[in-house]
Amino acid sequence: MHRHDTIAAIASPVGTGGIGIVRLSGSTAKKVLQSLFLPFSPIFTDFKPWTLHRGRVIDVSGNVLDDALAVFMPGPRTFTGEDVAEIHCHGGMALLGVLLDSILALGARLAEAGEFSYRAFLNGRMDLTQAEAVAELVSAPGKEGVLLAAAKLEGVLARRVGALRAKLEDLRMRVCVAVDFPEEDVECLSPPAFLQGLEDIAQAVRELLAGYARNRCWQEGALIVLAGRVNVGKSSLMNALLGRERALVTAWAGTTRDFLEERILLDGLPVRLVDTAGLRESTDEVEQLGIAASRRCVDAADLILLVLDGHEGCTREDRALLEELPPARVLPVWNKSDLTRPDAASWQDFPGQESMVCTSAKTGEGLDALSAAVRRHILGRHGGEGSVGPEGLHLNLRQAGALSRALDQVNACARDVQGGLPYDICALHLDTAGVALADLTGRDSSDEILERIFSTFCIGK
Repeated sequence: MHRHDTIAAIASPVGTGGIGIVRLSGSTAKKVLQSLFLPFSPIFTDFKPWTLHRGRVIDVSGNVLDDALAVFMPGPRTFTGEDVAEIHCHGGMALLGVLLDSILALGARLAEAGEFSYRAFLNGRMDLTQAEAVAELVSAPGKEGVLLAAAKLEGVLARRVGALRAKLEDLRMRVCVAVDFPEEDVECLSPPAFLQGLEDIAQAVRELLAGYARNRCWQEGALIVLAGRVNVGKSSLMNALLGRERALVTAWAGTTRDFLEERILLDGLPVRLVDTAGLRESTDEVEQLGIAASRRCVDAADLILLVLDGHEGCTREDRALLEELPPARVLPVWNKSDLTRPDAASWQDFPGQESMVCTSAKTGEGLDALSAAVRRHILGRHGGEGSVGPEGLHLNLRQAGALSRALDQVNACARDVQGGLPYDICALHLDTAGVALADLTGRDSSDEILERIFSTFCIGK
């Protein structure tokens, strides 16, 4: 990514819409805008910053393209920290493409993926956690995901990490004093005081990591796997939950040969719903591959919906599958309840399980109860029910990894202190922990790492 030229991109989604936006950022943004915009107002002399002006946009040959709105925003108090201009016109892709071509013909360059956010980071308008929050806000699957991303964009995580870095730096300073003045070691930093300082830092890190699994479900979606014998109605149940025909359903066993994944909200909880091949012994090579893929999905699942054929009841094969699966992650689903209801003996086949849910993919019976049970089970494993508040924090995988590395180094430092090693040796772990925290906010990250992160963003953002 270049850092000083003027970049441009379509900032609205691909497709036809009422409004389309083309955005520019860089030192020549205003000059390009002036070349393509003819104001309607007879008293217009120049762009008033932060004000929408109505006029006609033209191409480089002078042909009128559209009746549009234009705005110029001078840096550094903009998203990127540079001069920014936007043209808001009708949202046809052909129109936006012609307009963008004209902008590029006047010297701007097509922005790379995430380059606007990258410039905002480089120019100090946001740290790396806030920049990542932009992408998370765009892709949030539900309200709670929006709230989590918005909190991070407001700097909640950045402030928590800043306080943590301050604690670490204070302890490092005290260690340096103790090393430089060894005769004052007891007064400067005794081993018990050193260990207490390390525990304070470790506890702060653990608090940040505590909500990772729970909030990951809100932001990324919990992985819910439909598993069971062949022909018990897994695909029919998936179609019923989706409200459309997604999985192929036939009367023949073993129709599903691979897993199908769809994103859906179940009682407000975003999930990735996966329909898998029936689990059974098979000599068919293709079916064996599908069964192997199904077992991998089951191993990774946040929750396994073990689907039973209500017409047949709980069979020996069902009980064998139940013994293979982790009880804490299994929710039995009695499907085809329109044909047969479970008797007392059927309920006793699942001791220690959450109450079995009865459903009918054919009539829709029990689908709401199943959605509520999925939400209750997932959230129950991560601290219980409750909405995400403004202080809710969502760590992505990279951020959780950086905090985990910092925690490992703090714990290693504590072990060395307890083992009586010299303070200058122990302090090496604090230095490494500081590097991990700096990586979290992007303060000392290399250009290669930063460009890899921002390249996952959409173009125009």
